[in-house]
Amino acid sequence: MKTILITGASAGFGLATAHLFLDRGWRVIAGMRTPRHDLLPASDRLQVVALDVTDQASIKAAIEQAGPIDVLVNNAGIGWMNAVEGTDGETLRALFETNIFGPTALMQAVLPQMRERRSGVIVNVSSSVTLKPLPLLSAYTASKAALNALTEVSALELAPFDIRVRIVLPGRAPTTGFGDTARARIQQQGGFPEPYLPIVKAAFDTWAEESEAEVTQATDVAEAVWQAATDAAAPMRIPAGADALALAG
Repeated sequence: MKTILITGASAGFGLATAHLFLDRGWRVIAGMRTPRHDLLPASDRLQVVALDVTDQASIKAAIEQAGPIDVLVNNAGIGWMNAVEGTDGETLRALFETNIFGPTALMQAVLPQMRERRSGVIVNVSSSVTLKPLPLLSAYTASKAALNALTEVSALELAPFDIRVRIVLPGRAPTTGFGDTARARIQQQGGFPEPYLPIVKAAFDTWAEESEAEVTQATDVAEAVWQAATDAAAPMRIPAGADALALAG
C-alpha cells in the first residue's frame, strides 16, 4: 500500500485530494495546521497530523509520524490580491514563507528516504496565474512562479534517483474559500490603495461574470494530483480546471 502526505489537507484542494486517495485505497497522511478528524471518513489508512509548513519543528515531527512516504503533495498555500504598491514587506515575506520556503523544506525532509529507496513522487500545487499575468496578483504570482522554477530544476536533479517531480496548476476555484481568505487579509492590512480602485472594480466585475463551468473545482485538482502521482508519463505541468486548461491551451 502506498502512502501520500498532503499539506493543507483541511480544506479546498488538499481535502479533496485526501478524499480521492483514500477512496482509491492509499494510506493518507493529512497534514493540517489545526488537525481535525471530522473532515475525512474514519479509516485505518488515514492519519491526521499537525503540520505547519512554516515551522521546521512541525515539519520534522510530521515526517517522523508519517513514516515512509511515497508521494509528497505540497498543497498548503496562502493567497493575496493587491497592487505592488499596496503589498507590504511583511505580507510579501508571508507569501514566500508559505508558498515557496515551506514546500522546499518539505522536499528536503522527504528526499533522503526517497533517494535511499530510489523511488518517490513530489507534486507541487502552483497556480494557473503563472500562465497569464493578471492585475493585483503580482506578489502571489511571484511566489508561485518561484515554486514552478523550484519544481522544474529539482526534477532534473532528482531524475537520476528515479524521483519524479511535477507541477499542478489549478485555475480559479470560488468554492474553496481561498479568495475570501485573501480578501479578509487585505481588509486587515487596510484595503487597496485608492488610485487602484478602478482596476480592482474591473477585476472583481470580471470574476463575478464567470460561470461555474469556466472555473476550477477542487475535484479537478485532486484528479490532476492523481495523474501526477500515478502516471510516470505525466507532463511536467498539469493544468487543473476548465479555466486553467484554457490558459494552457
